[in-house]
This record gives sequence, structure tokens and C-alpha cells, in this order.
Amino acid sequence: MRKKTNKSYELIIRNRFYILLSIIVILFGIVMIKITNVMLFQEDMYKDSLEHLTYTKVTGTSSPRGRIYDRNYNIIVDNKSLKTITYQKPKKATAKDMIEVASRLSPHIYLDYTRVTLRSKKEYFCAKNPETCNSYIKEKEREKVKQRKLTNKDIEELKLERIPEEELHYSDEELKLAYLYYLMNKGYTFEEKIIKSDVSDEEYAYVSEHVESLVGFNTKIDWERSYPYGDTFKTILGKVSTTTQGIPAEEKDYYLEKGYSLNDRVGISYIEKEYEEYLKGEKPVYEIVSAHESKLVQEGTRGQDIVLTIDINLQKAVEEIITRYVLATKYEPNTEYYDHSTVVIADPTTGEILAMASKRLVNGEIVDYTTSILTSPIMPGSIVKGGSMLVGYNTGAVHIGETMLDECVKVAGVAEKCSSVNDLGVINDITALAKSSNVYQFKIAIRVNGQEYYRGMKMNFNQSAFDTYRNMYHSFGLGVKTGIDLPVESKGYTSTDRAAGNLLDFVMGQYETYTPIQLSQYIGTIANGGARLQPHLLKEIHSSSETEEIGTLESKFETNVLNYISTTPEYMNRVREGFYAVMHSPGGYGVGYMDDWMEAAGKTGTSQSFIDTNNDGVIDTETITSTFIGYAPAYAPKVSFVVTSPDSSHPNSNIDYRSLVTYYLTRDIARKYTELYGLP
Repeated sequence: MRKKTNKSYELIIRNRFYILLSIIVILFGIVMIKITNVMLFQEDMYKDSLEHLTYTKVTGTSSPRGRIYDRNYNIIVDNKSLKTITYQKPKKATAKDMIEVASRLSPHIYLDYTRVTLRSKKEYFCAKNPETCNSYIKEKEREKVKQRKLTNKDIEELKLERIPEEELHYSDEELKLAYLYYLMNKGYTFEEKIIKSDVSDEEYAYVSEHVESLVGFNTKIDWERSYPYGDTFKTILGKVSTTTQGIPAEEKDYYLEKGYSLNDRVGISYIEKEYEEYLKGEKPVYEIVSAHESKLVQEGTRGQDIVLTIDINLQKAVEEIITRYVLATKYEPNTEYYDHSTVVIADPTTGEILAMASKRLVNGEIVDYTTSILTSPIMPGSIVKGGSMLVGYNTGAVHIGETMLDECVKVAGVAEKCSSVNDLGVINDITALAKSSNVYQFKIAIRVNGQEYYRGMKMNFNQSAFDTYRNMYHSFGLGVKTGIDLPVESKGYTSTDRAAGNLLDFVMGQYETYTPIQLSQYIGTIANGGARLQPHLLKEIHSSSETEEIGTLESKFETNVLNYISTTPEYMNRVREGFYAVMHSPGGYGVGYMDDWMEAAGKTGTSQSFIDTNNDGVIDTETITSTFIGYAPAYAPKVSFVVTSPDSSHPNSNIDYRSLVTYYLTRDIARKYTELYGLP
């Protein structure tokens, strides 16, 4: 085989060079084509991409909330404009820049700097003295950051911990500056923060005139809630957080998931909280254009308006009547422990609450106590006997029209139990309701328990008997949540005492406690013939309008039937007949509570209550709670009433007197209703 010559090697190398050169030329051509395509044909696309990557979108402070109207479209919650100073951090602003601009504004604005926290003082110190704070960190700690054993956040916390206490002894001027710096940094970095609301004309004018030098600061017109009817129903209307409070810390995760910011103003109680999703406004959106400029890209809008079921004029009148009687009753004998009464007026055909109020006397001053309607259960007394009678009918323990002897009942191990009037004689079921016979209910309960009454008998414990009564009460809304559209509600107290004799207390309303709103749902269910309706305060939702006129209707609250009572129309109507007799038959316990021409039906209740008079945790005093529930007219109900007066009297061997405050309250409030609405 011949060896390759030098010329052969040169030819191979030359060919390889040409191949490589060709590849380079082709690749270079491809690159040039790509560059030309990008520069000439895709320039706009890449500009948009760059703009998107560098675009900073921020939101302004929250827009005004929606208005709240009463059922007659009277505005009961509105927004009042406020002169406000805001701050929006420029894109490239450093801590030093922020302190410098804050120092220009600080002498010209009043701030309550006593609210500055220790942490805020430390953060201000580090912002002002970054090199000093950096010196507090050891080299080995910085190495741990590189090794991912510590985070940058850990390092910042170490800096704050190591600031000597003597470095934080600030003058008043410096404390004010530290607080202002805190306000400028609260919340998300580039969001607009409210520094101060309701500023003076001088403060507002100074910032407006020096906005160029006070970089990031500006003025605007903000809002706060206003109440045209003053304090009427104000507690249940609820509160809105301030910009300083922002969203509640305990609900931070909930609101952040919904797109809120930390310093957003939200409803924090009752109606404002319950209907936050409708009332909240849409915040304005800004684009950060440069270090000193932002551009509005989306206008803020006011929240939707809501219409409540409340009649504000009826509500106002009810509050005034309660206040008058609470004050007057304290001059009566045996009222040492009485301090409040409550009223609920509702439409039993829809569940709408027309008025709900409670007033309490505290240290000689009347305060609103309407929340007790939802959260403070009372011993109801005989008003539960409508439900108790239905248990008797349903189980066959008593028949319509059946007569029994009203006599004091004695069972083994339990003190003798009687009706409030000891000699009612032989009575039927209607008279038993009209004159509130305890004995009639006792004898029914003993039958439900699987026994027949005889004097001195031993009652067996039968859990199913308790369950039968409790289930009936629950189906009326007693002892369960009513579903009212408010964020707070109590179920009342359910006893677990297994003594057999307690069944007798249960059936006459002396065993478990219920809230006034539960009593309202109970009487509403009897009034409408057996449908337990969700009580509600929301009537309608409307779009916001730019005028005083209400906007377009968007939705209405539809009547919500939670359940129907498990009984027959015959039995329910018999109970309703008994409730009518309470108000109209001779000797009926409800006669006079409502004027005869209202054709009302109802039930009174008087119960033993026990209280702790010296707050030592020991129940030490027996009192008497009086209650009334009713509706009108009896056979085509339009309105229901609940009136309660806990601890309105107490037993006294020297003066046998019981306050009639519940009677007078019911009478006057029913008359006020007819004055406003006419005959039911």
C-alpha cells in the first residue's frame, strides 16, 4: 500500500476547512435572518413583552362602600368625604429617600406618634443607620446565609434584636418621624397608603402645594361611613375597619386569598361584615410610569347598595319605647336585678325582620344591647307550651278537647309542682294554653315518658321522651341556630342533666334556654302554620348610582323555608286556636297585651331565673323573667312580636310585686306598629 503524499493531506485539510466555513456562513446567515425578523417584523411583540416584564400595577386605597337602605329606601348608611394625605412609594426610592421626604412633611402634619411601636422604632433606626445595623451581623452569620442555614429575613431580625436600647431614646420630633416612616411602609410596597384621613385645611393645602418636593405624597378625597339616623340600629349595621387597622389579623389569609391588601378597609362586624362582598368598592388601578409618576388605568367604583328589611322609623320608635320603660321600671319594687328588655318584630310569612332592639341600663346610662337578641339566651317559660302540646298530639298522649284535672303534681324525689294558679279545675287543651296550665303539660309529659300519673309515683328516666320534646323544639328553631344572615349567633343552652323529673321542667320552659331571635322564629312558625323560615335582614341588592336615587335592582332575598313542622294541620290549628284564646278568652293570660281590634294570638311566659349577683361565679339569687310572643291578625298573620324582660322581678317576702314591663312594652309597641302600618 502506498503512503499518502503531502498534497493528499493538504487536499483533505482544505476540504474540511471549506466545509467548516460553509457551516459558519450558514449559521451566521440564520442568525442574521433571525435578527432581521426580530428588528423588522417582531419589534412590537418584543416591546410589549419588555413592557409587560417591567410593568408595575398597583391599586389605590379602597373605593367608597355601597349604601345601606331600609325597606322604604331611606338611606341609613352612607359615605362622607374626607380630605386625606396619601403616600405611594416611587419605584427607585430608597429608605434614605423616604426618610428625607418624610422629614420635609413631618413638621407640617399632626400625627399621634404615641402609637409608634418598639419594632417601628427599630426599623426606623436601621433605615436611618444602615451601616450601623450591618455591623451587628457577624461574618459567620453571613456565611450561613450563603450556606442557606439562615435567610435574609433572619439577618434582618438579628439586626433589630441587637439594637442597643439607648439608641432608641428619641425626641418627640424623631418619634413622629419614626411613626410617619412606619405609615409609609405599612402594607404592600408600591400600594397607595393613607397616611392621615380627615386632615385640616392647612395640612391638605400644604401637601397639595408641595407635591413636587414631597415625592410620593399626595392629597385625595377619601371617605368614612355616615349615619343619617344617628345611633338607631347602628350596632347591627356593624363597623368598617380603618386604614390603620386594615384587614383583621385573624382573618388575614381569608382576605388575602380573595385579593385584598393588608391595609384594605373591610366590614368587621354584623351587616357590614356579612355583606362585605356586595358593599366593598372596586379600587382604582395605577401603572407606575416613572420614579415620580403613576397613571390611572382603571377607575375605582363604589360598592353595590343593599336594602334591608328593617323599617328605620319603626326601629327608632321601638328603641325609644324600650329606653323609656327600662328607665321607668327601675323605680318599681323588686327590680334591683333588671337592666334590659328586647323586642323583635318580624313578618312571619317571609322571615323579614322589621325591627329588632334591646336597651340596657349600665351605671345609670342606657346603652345599646341589640346583639343580645342573637347571643344571650333566656329561660323562656310557658311560651314553649305550643310546641309541648304538639308533642302530646303527635304521640297520642293527649287528644284534641281532652279534659284533665289541674292539680298539684307530686312525683318521687321532686318537690310538688303546680300551675301558677292552683285551682284551675277540670280543663281542656285550649284552656290549658289560655291559662297556662303547667299541670296539663306535666300529665302529657308523663304519658310521653311511657307512664300514667298518680300521686307519689316514681318517674323513670326515658331519654327518648327528652329527645321527642327536644326534636319538636328544634324543628321550631328553639335550641338550634336560626340561620339569620349575621355572622354571630348562639344556639342557647342545652341541659345534660339526666334526672327524670327534669322532663316536667322541660315541657313548661324551665329546662333549656333560647335566644330572642329563636323565639321569633318559633312564633313565626306557629303563625304561618308550620313553615320554619330563615329570619333575614337583607331584602334587595342594587347597583350603585351616582345620585341619591337607588340604582337598578340586581337580586332579591327569596323566602327560605328551612323545614316544616312534622304534624297535621288539625293539630297545628288547634295550637293556634289555643294561642288566640290566650289573648281573648276570659282569664286568658295574654288579655290586654295587644288591643282586641288587632285580633292577635300569642302566649305569655314567666320563668324562674337564677343569677350571680356579685360576680363570684356562684349563682346565688332567684329572679323572674317575663316574656311575650304573638302575631296578628290571628288567622291571616302579617306581623309577629317577641318581647322579653330578663330578671324583671324577684321573689320578695315583704313586697309581693311583679313588674309588668313586658306587658306595657308589648302594648305600646303593637300600637306603634299599627300607627305606622295601619290595622294588620
